[in-house]
Amino acid sequence: MNSNNDATKQHGSMGPGDRWARAALRPWHRPLYLPLEAPQRMAYRLRGNPEGTAWLLLHGGPGGRCQPGMLAPLNLARHWAIAPDQRGCGDSRPQGRTARNHTQALVADLEALRGHLGLERWSILAGSWGTVLALAYAQSHPERVERLVLRGAFALRRREVGGLLQRVRASGKTMRLTPASWPTAPGTSLPALLSRLRQLLQTGTPAVASLRAARRWAWLESLDAERGLRRALVHAAARHPESASALRGAWASLRRGARQRAAAFHRPAGRDDEALQRKYRVQAHYLLHRGFVRPGELDRAVRTLAQRGAPVAWVHGRCDAICPPGNSRGWAALGQRLAPGSASLTMPLSGHLGHEPLMLAALRREVCGA
Repeated sequence: MNSNNDATKQHGSMGPGDRWARAALRPWHRPLYLPLEAPQRMAYRLRGNPEGTAWLLLHGGPGGRCQPGMLAPLNLARHWAIAPDQRGCGDSRPQGRTARNHTQALVADLEALRGHLGLERWSILAGSWGTVLALAYAQSHPERVERLVLRGAFALRRREVGGLLQRVRASGKTMRLTPASWPTAPGTSLPALLSRLRQLLQTGTPAVASLRAARRWAWLESLDAERGLRRALVHAAARHPESASALRGAWASLRRGARQRAAAFHRPAGRDDEALQRKYRVQAHYLLHRGFVRPGELDRAVRTLAQRGAPVAWVHGRCDAICPPGNSRGWAALGQRLAPGSASLTMPLSGHLGHEPLMLAALRREVCGA
């Protein structure tokens, strides 16, 4: 059990069967807000059983937002899901703001949220960029972490970021889009490209250049997500035919999404484009500064968790085309070497995304034990 009873004593006569339980039943699009230092306000959502095990959900990006699908690995009859939108992201205010937006500020925001909810400790379920934030939080507040389930770990290495943004493909479709939509010439260094992208995306209303840059960035991400799942499908068809049918449907959905992004590339700006621009403004800001994480800091966080005996389950798709599986493999080995039994590694036949069928099944086993 968590200490939610202690939390609610600070809010008049409302107990966990009252205030927090009502919040946990709100529609997804209606967040609660936690005031931070002005003008920051963190949007967060509560779902599930307020008397159950508390799970902090950390979204990817940087610049992403929490989505209802992130609840899928949990058993909401036994778990209490806490899903914040990180500073400048999603429904948090001000949206898309990069001033005073860095990883230690995000860590402080999470600690403020924990205190606000009155939790002594919580477990963390994080994916992609969220694994960086989870490790940073655990390094700063290891006594507050019960256990972690980390999917598709991101190591912030230049080859990971450059592999997405500087990739050159022979595809005719890619080559047609590149000259019109990317802000620098081929061969430009990654820092120069990220600096130019951040500059372009600072404008509040999408201009032609910034609109095309944000759309192309989103399209490249969807291509790599689809590419990873396609690899998994090819592998499954040859060696694990029992898994192929589930993967085929998920891959077809990703493929349609990538095609729709490509088809909409030259359309006039729509209602979703400002949100897309805000997302990649924050992402360019963080990637340009290597996530505001010092070299070796993620390794130190893994060591800290191992030394304290905090269990860490690393879950990484074997065919992940966005974050190399070697990230999780190396950190799991490090944790296990320092504290045998404290770290585990699961590598389902999947790509990068948490909702892919075999990835989701693996996450459910780690979170729910079934």
